[in-house]
Amino acid sequence: MTSTTQSQSNPTVGQVSLDGWSLPAWTYSDPEFASLEADRIFRPGWQVVCHESDIPNPGDWHSLDYIGESVIVVRGTDHQLRAFTNVCRHRGSRIVDGSSGCAKKLVCPYHAWTYELDGRLSGVPDSASYPTLDKAKAGLAPVTLETWQGFIFVRLEDGGPSVAEMMAPYEAMIAPFRFPELRALGRVTLRPREVNWKNVGDNYSDGLHIPIAHPGLTRLFGKSYGIEAEPHVDRMWGDLQDSESVNWSERAYQRLLPPVPHLPEDKQRHWFYFKLWPSVAFDIYPDQVDFMQWLPTGPTSCIIREISYVLPDERREMNAARYLNWRINRQVNAEDTALITRVQEGMASRSFSMGPLSDKEVCLKHFCKRIREIIPEARNEQRPAPGWSHI
Repeated sequence: MTSTTQSQSNPTVGQVSLDGWSLPAWTYSDPEFASLEADRIFRPGWQVVCHESDIPNPGDWHSLDYIGESVIVVRGTDHQLRAFTNVCRHRGSRIVDGSSGCAKKLVCPYHAWTYELDGRLSGVPDSASYPTLDKAKAGLAPVTLETWQGFIFVRLEDGGPSVAEMMAPYEAMIAPFRFPELRALGRVTLRPREVNWKNVGDNYSDGLHIPIAHPGLTRLFGKSYGIEAEPHVDRMWGDLQDSESVNWSERAYQRLLPPVPHLPEDKQRHWFYFKLWPSVAFDIYPDQVDFMQWLPTGPTSCIIREISYVLPDERREMNAARYLNWRINRQVNAEDTALITRVQEGMASRSFSMGPLSDKEVCLKHFCKRIREIIPEARNEQRPAPGWSHI
């Protein structure tokens, strides 16, 4: 740290409380820290795969790849949803390719081992030549699945609350948006980013940068933007202002967004956002609902996965509002990409380790505290010597 920062405090273990400090910069680039995050945060953490409406028929499937695993969610002939690792039990080959499809059976392209839609191993060519094979025990490896409000979540290891328990404080707030009836608008978009996954999440829940870095959102929300942190969920919100924006996309959205009959009056012009631990977000608007998640692909890289969902509404004003929403948020995404890139680059400087946090940064303070509880080495201001995670 620089001498100036040291004069503020030296936030190391046993000296002062770390509640008012960010995570140390080294945790945003260290391979060993990233490996522990995969094991302790992402394996037991929930990730969204798709919506029930995306796989309506027997044989329909969607997949999700993250932290070295590939998970497939498939609807069985009994119409039940199940999740498995996308791995053949013979030699470890991946079974299906791509992000979605439909199949009567799941057949490994390597040696044609065949699995039923419920995961049972039903076919092995020349099965008599495998003296150690027990077909009853060689089905696809199951993955825990939960459907919440129509959205399908998976987690690789059990532990911690369900999605429903995480979102319980907000169930009544979300109910009018009729999540189970949503349908996809377009396809999933994948956006690689050369930043640590935590930088994406930190930025998502940061309210202080809105009036500085997002002029469009500031024109739309004025001073109504707010944030709060529950144990497993962050919430952000803002109300559209009556004064017309000087930007044509924003002004047109303000004018054209039509009334939505099933929403209460206080939600007709309300935007709000939820971030579920560790890295799933729902952006909820009167006209549509987006989910977004950011998944680590390396210590200093991640991929953002997102798609929009809507309720059937053929009004021209609604179609226009959805297009304008996309234009507005495309600009916000570009602004955020520039911000998180600047932060990732700045963290590489030896002059920076930890930064003081404002009392208004409630979501970030909560996130930092939780990371330090899960990986106590995050209390160390400086990067430990290589091999620290194995000691």
